[in-house]
Amino acid sequence: MTAPPDPSGVYISSAQMYQELRSLSDGVTRVETKLDSIGQGLNDLGKDVADHETRLRTLERARWPLPTIGVLAGLAGAATGALSLFTR
Repeated sequence: MTAPPDPSGVYISSAQMYQELRSLSDGVTRVETKLDSIGQGLNDLGKDVADHETRLRTLERARWPLPTIGVLAGLAGAATGALSLFTR
């Protein structure tokens, strides 16, 4: 039993409404799926950043003696030069 079309407007059947509702539901499901995958990607990215940060800190800690050794070597060279200058 369908109603006759109204001359002043548009008639949308319940089958058409159901079809649109199903289409909208499918679209929302696709968006939710994409959001879940983006969230997972962000979690993975956060883990990678934390890992890189740890590695950088380890490398920075391992490099701190190099400038100190350079300064000490320079001071030793200067002291040796001054000692040889004054002992003549």
